Amino acid sequence: MNLNVGDRVELKKPHPCGCKTFELLRVGMDFKIRCENCGREVMVPRKKVEKSIKKVLS
Repeated sequence: MNLNVGDRVELKKPHPCGCKTFELLRVGMDFKIRCENCGREVMVPRKKVEKSIKKVLS
C-alpha cells in the first residue's frame, strides 16, 4: 500500500471520540496517526493500520 505523510485515511473502526478520519504524521514500520476530531496522536504498527484502512481520502 502506497501511503505518504499528510494523507488522510478513513478507518473501519472509529476512535473513542467518534471520528473515523485520521491524518498520517509518520510512515515507517509504525504509523503515527492524528484523529481529526480531537487531535489525539497514536503510534500504531503498520500491519494493523493497513488492515484497518477503509479508504484513502487525499
